[in-house]
This record gives sequence, C-alpha cells and structure tokens, in this order.
Amino acid sequence: MGNIGIMGGTFDPIHIGHLIAAETALDRCGLDEIWFIPSFKPPLKDRQPGVDSDIRYQMVADAIQDNAAFRVVDLELRRGGMSYSVDTALELSRLHPEHAFSYIIGSDRINDLPQWHRVEQLVSLVSFIGLEREGTPAEPDSLPAYIRSRLSIIAMPAIGISSTDIRNRVRLGQSIRYMVPESVRQCIEGRALYES
Repeated sequence: MGNIGIMGGTFDPIHIGHLIAAETALDRCGLDEIWFIPSFKPPLKDRQPGVDSDIRYQMVADAIQDNAAFRVVDLELRRGGMSYSVDTALELSRLHPEHAFSYIIGSDRINDLPQWHRVEQLVSLVSFIGLEREGTPAEPDSLPAYIRSRLSIIAMPAIGISSTDIRNRVRLGQSIRYMVPESVRQCIEGRALYES
C-alpha cells in the first residue's frame, strides 16, 4: 500500500511554490509519492485556465521530471468538464484500491472544505493535508468534526509566488526566471503564453 499525496489545480502555470509545497508534504507526512492532477475546469475558481490543457499537462511533466517521487496524472483532463475532487477520488479509489490518498491544499482552501462538492463522500475516500501559509492561517476549529478528523495541518515555507503573479509578470514583460522551473519558463516564452 502506498501513501499518495494529490496536488490538484490548474497549474496555469506550475511554479516553484507548487513544487516546494509538494516536497514539504512528501517530507513531513510520510508520503510515498505526489501525484499532480491538472484540472480541466476547476469548480471553485472564477477564472478558467488561460492555456490549453495539453500545454499545462506538459509544463507539469517537464517541471517534475527530475523527481522520482512526483508523477503527473491526466485523469481530470481526460474526463473533461467540471473537475470535482470527489469524482477524482472515486476514480482513484477504483483504479488504485491499494493506495491511501491525501489531498494537499493550501490554508486558503482549508476553510472552503465544507463547500466542496459532496464533501462528506469525499472525506470518506481521502484525507487532507493543509499547508498553512504565512498570512493565511488555517481555522480548523470552525470546520465540522468529520472534516477535522481527516485533516492534518503542517507549516509551509513562506513562498510569495502565485500563478496569477507569474501571468501578470509575463503580460508586463517582466522576468519569471527562478519563479518557475527553467523548462516551464522556456515553454512560456517559446509559445508566447500569457502575453495578452
């Protein structure tokens, strides 16, 4: 049986903060692997991904290629439509019953958990690892007991990088070097992504 951490998101683009978050969870929570699952259409974001799913998938694959514990999975991209975590958890449980899965989420999402689609069913399938970010404290005491019992909170190193900031920097012609893996920077610049 493997303990698998799930990093979901649009990864539009993937950046160093995502990778540090994944490595922190891997190291601190006794996980065997981290599976990055790019979403097709995320339910809790106002903005839809700006870059095609195949390019986002390839950027993730390129970004994690040198870490044997990281893997990219196209489950949600193949499924299409709205990417609900519960549907992904059901499919992962069916395909990989030998593994235990934990969703890795930022502290900005911990307090949203009660609003997640079919959260009671989701909590019966997976646990959660909440990465507490500086300036965004988690408030687990306000969560229902059935969620709190499946949630571990760990401190996340302070990394002030976001995909939104990276897209804005590209649009303004500013450097994103060292904010994203070099392969991702080359993809963004080579394809002129996020320039408008």
